[in-house]
Amino acid sequence: MERQGLDPAYRLVIGNKAWSSWSLRPWLVLKRHGLPFEEVRVGLRQPQSKSALLAHSAAGKVPALYAGDLLIWDSLAIIETLADRHPDLNIWPREAEARAIARSVSAEMHAGFQALREQCPMDILAVKPLDAINETTELNVRRVIASWQDCRRRFGAGGPFLFSQFSAADAMYAPVASRFKTYLPDLERYGDDGTAKAYIETIFAMPEMAVWMTGAAEELAPSSHVAPTG
Repeated sequence: MERQGLDPAYRLVIGNKAWSSWSLRPWLVLKRHGLPFEEVRVGLRQPQSKSALLAHSAAGKVPALYAGDLLIWDSLAIIETLADRHPDLNIWPREAEARAIARSVSAEMHAGFQALREQCPMDILAVKPLDAINETTELNVRRVIASWQDCRRRFGAGGPFLFSQFSAADAMYAPVASRFKTYLPDLERYGDDGTAKAYIETIFAMPEMAVWMTGAAEELAPSSHVAPTG
């Protein structure tokens, strides 16, 4: 439920919902916590995409968040800004140790796992199971699974998310859950004891994810055209 009248006006610039993993992260935080915002979509993979992106951010990338006259770019910076502005929402876990680990695993996701990103780009509506992945990607997959297992074991007793309740860490890993669902449906071969499978189901059971996926399907419909916006 949106928190009407309590929050500043936000505008979130995102890319196509089928592919833009970075856009999904802050969008989920805003949606899950009921923060009202205007969604501005820029069509990716089009000749005019770069100029449309540069119209919003000198970095030329999505996402970007307008908070009044303030522009914040980069998904993790946006999430941190939202956490600063809305401390009552517990965007990060409340308990200090859990919060520190949540920030650690989120920063690891933000900065790493390049092989997984390259071999398994987000394609949220697709089903493209891979028979094999390269060695570096496998190391990435095993690390993610081990990290999820550790977070759930240490901090997940009170709910189905990494730190029991939904947090920024879940937003950071939601695109990874999508990648696994698309490309690697059998995670047992990479060390999953059922934790990762259950966690992916938790992510995709979120009503916010259903909204995102509906938007992705609408964008990919033959009659649809996501035009760059300024």
